[in-house]
Amino acid sequence: MTTSSHTAQDSGTDLGARYRQLADGFAAVVASVPADAWSADSPCDGWTARDVVAHVIDTQRQFFDGHGIDLGARPDLDDPVTAWQTHADRVSEALTDPAVSDRSFDGHFGPTTIGETLMRFYGFDMVAHRWDVGSAAGLDVRFSDDEMTLMETAAAGFGPALYGDGVCKPGVEVAPDADRQTRLLATLGRQA
Repeated sequence: MTTSSHTAQDSGTDLGARYRQLADGFAAVVASVPADAWSADSPCDGWTARDVVAHVIDTQRQFFDGHGIDLGARPDLDDPVTAWQTHADRVSEALTDPAVSDRSFDGHFGPTTIGETLMRFYGFDMVAHRWDVGSAAGLDVRFSDDEMTLMETAAAGFGPALYGDGVCKPGVEVAPDADRQTRLLATLGRQA
């Protein structure tokens, strides 16, 4: 967390490191998907594993584009591993500039910054969709405690908007003794 004693450069550096950690987690799952699983159905209705990677890339690109920040040409999704790495590198580079990461704007939930929104919403997206890509490929994807805290905090902050059109399906029931990740996924409309 950024404190008042940090400079703007420290803020951008810290944000870049936090983004990179989530992006690397997503990259590890993407790199583990067998070539023949990219067309497999994901838990996201109508989307394959490749479609989920495209969604994560495209929504982040649209966010930056909406703020006048050019991330260059969209990476070719024929190779999702390279596409994701190229995209994540470009975002990480953009975040090193405090004029980008600390830029204020009025967001859906009130005043915010590019960096805060990227971590709160798009960070949430990278963790949730990491599980979706893994699920499509039959991989056992586990979240760290910090990632689950990020997800739980974000989901609570979204309120009813969490279940808005194109976000998450309604929550599903789980057994009373379900573990934390299973309960979190259920909140997001996913069955572990």
